[in-house]
Amino acid sequence: MTLSDSEIIEELESWERFSGALRAEDRELFKEMFRLCYEYFPAMQARQSPFPSEALFMSLLLMQHKTIVWLAAEVEKLKGEKGEGLDS
Repeated sequence: MTLSDSEIIEELESWERFSGALRAEDRELFKEMFRLCYEYFPAMQARQSPFPSEALFMSLLLMQHKTIVWLAAEVEKLKGEKGEGLDS
């Protein structure tokens, strides 16, 4: 049984009270993080699980991993640019 739209939306909405308890700056980051989860909505629907939070957490982990990989590539690029500047 795959997750329905309503199950996923219900899971996302169930975190509202948690979000409301955060400090303002953290609340905005949390809301942005959850907004980005909608990018993975089709993948979340495909997950066959009685626990919608599993699909949500996997989406969050994937977003974090993509960010880490991008940042690592940026650091390597900057190292390369710095190294090229020393050779001149």
